[in-house]
Amino acid sequence: MLIQSTRFGQIEIIDNELIRFPHGIPGFTNEHAFAFLPYQPDSPFAFLQSVTDPDLTFVIVEPFSFFQDYSFTLDEEILLELKLSNDNPPRIFNIVRIPEKIDEMTANLIAPIIVNWKTRSAKQIVLEKPVYTVRHRLFPQGLPTDRPVAKGEE
Repeated sequence: MLIQSTRFGQIEIIDNELIRFPHGIPGFTNEHAFAFLPYQPDSPFAFLQSVTDPDLTFVIVEPFSFFQDYSFTLDEEILLELKLSNDNPPRIFNIVRIPEKIDEMTANLIAPIIVNWKTRSAKQIVLEKPVYTVRHRLFPQGLPTDRPVAKGEE
């Protein structure tokens, strides 16, 4: 399957590798299928590119690389809906906001994306945990000093 993307150009992806949101994503209820595009090998970052809207790409992150104590309990209804179990645990991602100053990048910890990696079925849920925010800083102490500086970031 070929997907058009404003960010990545034309992408070829195998249909059974798509991440499917049967109920859409809050705010994007008509968007049901996304290509999962890793940023780099071993990176906690990835992109979700809409199959139908070339302009719709989400930057997502595996939160545990930044927030080791991030935790919540999934309702039994969600576990059943996504067919998750101890033998088939979910992969968790959060949508990232990237402002002009990259060190102010944030993750939406209130609304994680829960993915059954075996079936590629997913759902974004909204947590009722006041300790989390929609703009949790990924780099509260500033960017790591051991990373190379990208052009334009000086």
